[in-house]
Amino acid sequence: MPLMRASAIRRILHRKYIAKEIRTPMTTKDADVTALFLDYSRRKLIEQDWPRLQSAVAPLTEEQLWWRPNAASNSIGNLILHLDGNMRQYLVASFNRQEDHRNRPSEFAAQGAIPASALLDRLGATIEAAAQVLARLTPADLVAQYEIQGQRVTGLYAVYQVVEHFAMHYGQILYIAKTLTGKDLGFYSDLSKTGRAS
Repeated sequence: MPLMRASAIRRILHRKYIAKEIRTPMTTKDADVTALFLDYSRRKLIEQDWPRLQSAVAPLTEEQLWWRPNAASNSIGNLILHLDGNMRQYLVASFNRQEDHRNRPSEFAAQGAIPASALLDRLGATIEAAAQVLARLTPADLVAQYEIQGQRVTGLYAVYQVVEHFAMHYGQILYIAKTLTGKDLGFYSDLSKTGRAS
């Protein structure tokens, strides 16, 4: 049997799982699960990953910010632009029913001339807008359909995509920063002795 292309597999999974309309009525338990999911999403993005990203990036030189190991890889600067574009598209524009002006290729084409402070300010403004969206979402918003990147997806998919996507690239940013500076960022120093928070 021939191997299926990744794009074909994505289309099949999208039709089977993502684009299905949820037709069951909302219950009190749905509201409880929604509150837990959104609270965790806010805390993960805004209270954990974002401050850590800021503390890792702020001290970098412009050369470190835009360093790439090779032409196929992204710099920290590119990754910050990419996180900004993704979050603005998936959370801010979609849930606010705004027109999507994202230019995704430009996020990877940039090669410098934007300092860390400007990049962090830009991403910070998007995170603030996303936080406002996450603070007002309801169970109905999470099962509603949105058009994002040419696909019909649920609100739940959009939020989960942003949290997962941010965590993935945040990890890359930390790895690059540690590689360039040779410093332990100390985010898990409280787990050093036993593997458990004291």
